[in-house]
Amino acid sequence: MSARRAPNTKPWPMKWIVIAIIAVIIPYTWLTLHYRKPGPAYRPYEDGKERANVERLLSAGYQRVTALAQRPADPQQLIRTMGVSASIVDAPGGLPFGLATTLVEAPLLSQSFASVSAPREIDARRDYTILLNCSLANQKAQLGGSQLFIKGNTVVIVPQFEPIQGGLLARSNESVVTITIPGGTFKPGRYTITLAASQHSKQWTVDVR
Repeated sequence: MSARRAPNTKPWPMKWIVIAIIAVIIPYTWLTLHYRKPGPAYRPYEDGKERANVERLLSAGYQRVTALAQRPADPQQLIRTMGVSASIVDAPGGLPFGLATTLVEAPLLSQSFASVSAPREIDARRDYTILLNCSLANQKAQLGGSQLFIKGNTVVIVPQFEPIQGGLLARSNESVVTITIPGGTFKPGRYTITLAASQHSKQWTVDVR
């Protein structure tokens, strides 16, 4: 009995395979982009921690404001445009007790500030810019932003640093930074501002017109 012959079939040409893949990918990509919800992906742990943080700050009477933190192109020019500088004094390191016990997670603080320059008076409608030179414990962190915590006429400014991943290092453990507080953040009055660091903080008063 002779063996049965296999059917004479030829493989698809490569061009038809490519066309079939494209025919599937294009509609899938369009549907994904069209119906995907905008905004960052849902992160249960991080989102839950953030909600708890907001609730605790509000319960303790704090208003949290995000301020722009960046490296200035010309620090000396900025100092010349500041006008009369506030009298900057030393303050105890760490976050004030009331704020430290309110935050869900303590931020990474710089160790100290080699220098701080800030105007003594500001217009409530204009931005308030502070120039500072901060020192970190090592070169394994970089500037990540800045936040203000306002309670009545007391303000705590927290420059935020975040760890550098992998084996990378910053060029130096010192950073010259400007923090710009948006206009309209402060109502007219006199405020006591604390610039928080882990070892040696800085403090001054500002009159808002």
